[in-house]
Amino acid sequence: MSVDSRRIGRVSKLEDRVHIPVSAERAWQDQANCLGVDPDLFFPERGASTREAKEVCRGCVVKNDCLEYALENGEKFGIWGGLSERERRRLRRQRAQSNRNIATA
Repeated sequence: MSVDSRRIGRVSKLEDRVHIPVSAERAWQDQANCLGVDPDLFFPERGASTREAKEVCRGCVVKNDCLEYALENGEKFGIWGGLSERERRRLRRQRAQSNRNIATA
C-alpha cells in the first residue's frame, strides 16, 4: 500500500468520524478549531512532532468535548482534545485509579 493510499484512507475515515456530525451529541464538532484543517496534522507519523496539532487545540472552545469523545470511544490514534495517545492512556489510568479509590472508600 502506498503512502498516498494510506493517507487517503485515513483522511476519509477521519472526516467520517470528526467533521460530519451525525447527531446532536456530536454537534460540538461544528465549533472545533480543527474544522477544515488537514487531518494529517492530528495523525502524525510515529516520532513526529505533535506541537502544531496541540496548538490548534489550545484555544478550542470544544477541546474538552473532543477529549471526552476520544476517551469514550477508545480513540487510540491521533491528537484529540489536545492530548496524544500516550497522554490519553495516562489520563484513563488516572481516572480508573481515582474511581477505584472512591469505590473502596
